[in-house]
Amino acid sequence: MRVIADRLGHRFARQPFLFQNLNLDLTPDNVYALTGPSGSGKSTLLSLLAGWLAPTEGTVRLDGVDRVGWVFQNPHGVARRSAADHVVLPLLTQGLRRGEALGRARELLADFGLGNVVDRDFAALSGGEAQRLMLARGIAARPDLLLVDEPTAQLDTVTAAVVNRTLGALARRGVIVVVATHDAATRDACTTTIDLTACGDPVREVS
Repeated sequence: MRVIADRLGHRFARQPFLFQNLNLDLTPDNVYALTGPSGSGKSTLLSLLAGWLAPTEGTVRLDGVDRVGWVFQNPHGVARRSAADHVVLPLLTQGLRRGEALGRARELLADFGLGNVVDRDFAALSGGEAQRLMLARGIAARPDLLLVDEPTAQLDTVTAAVVNRTLGALARRGVIVVVATHDAATRDACTTTIDLTACGDPVREVS
C-alpha cells in the first residue's frame, strides 16, 4: 500500500504555481508533515492526494489505497451525542454489533487519552479533546490514507502538545497519515517532513 506522486505541480487558473516537480512515495506506519507558509499549497496537496482535485501537472497514484479519511481543522460533531457515539458509528458501518462496537470505541478513546470522557457530550469537550476525538473517529473508520488539516491551529500550546503526542502514535497503526501544519511542534511529532517551498524549485524527492 502506498501513495505515489510523480512530478506533481498545481496552480489555480492563471495564478503562479503553488508547487512543482514534487515526487512522493508515501507508505504506512509513517506520519508525514506538510509544511510551508500560508498559501504554499498544503491543503491543496491534501485535496490532490485525496483525489478531490486533478493536478495541473504530474500524477498521483494510490496503490492499494481503498479508503481515504479526512480530519478537518475545526472539529465537527453532534452536540448532544457522546464521545463514544462518534467513534461507534463508523464501527457499526463495518458490521460490528453495538456492544462490540462500543467496546472497541472505548479502547480507541483510551488510546487517544480520552478514556475519561467516553460518556461526555461532544458539546462539553474541550478543543483538544474534540480534536483527538476526530482522530480517534478517523482511525475507527479504518482508512488506508488519513489526511489531517492543521490539527493544532485553534489550540493553546498545552492542548496542542497533547494532540501532537497523539499524532505521533498514529505511525504505529498501519495507516499512511499526512498532516498539513504550520506548527513546528506538530512537524516534529511526525516521522517525515515534506516542505512545500516556492514554485519552480528543483525536483524534490520524499520517501
